[in-house]
Amino acid sequence: TALMFWLQPDVSPGNCWPFPGHQGQVVISLSARVHVSAITVQHISKQVSPSGSVTSAPREVTAFGVEANGEEETLLMTFMYDVDKDVTQTFPVKVLSSLVVKMPGRK
Repeated sequence: TALMFWLQPDVSPGNCWPFPGHQGQVVISLSARVHVSAITVQHISKQVSPSGSVTSAPREVTAFGVEANGEEETLLMTFMYDVDKDVTQTFPVKVLSSLVVKMPGRK
């Protein structure tokens, strides 16, 4: 069973975009072809976290670009979000591979 979460404009502590477990996957479909130049990730700091910790923050992130037909995927980048740095971190996209890669769970 696939879980669906919707991106929300409210980024206050406790109103997050949760993934169950230690790993998650998201697909964002756009209505037009785009050139992605950077990916920004934001997570609350320890200071404003209701629990005082940020163990739920993302760590290793891998981003793929997918062609409109959903068949060809290009590895855009892999990066690490660092909870000890700024809560908002931007990572420039550098295409790592032009190989067709099948993402986990996709046929």
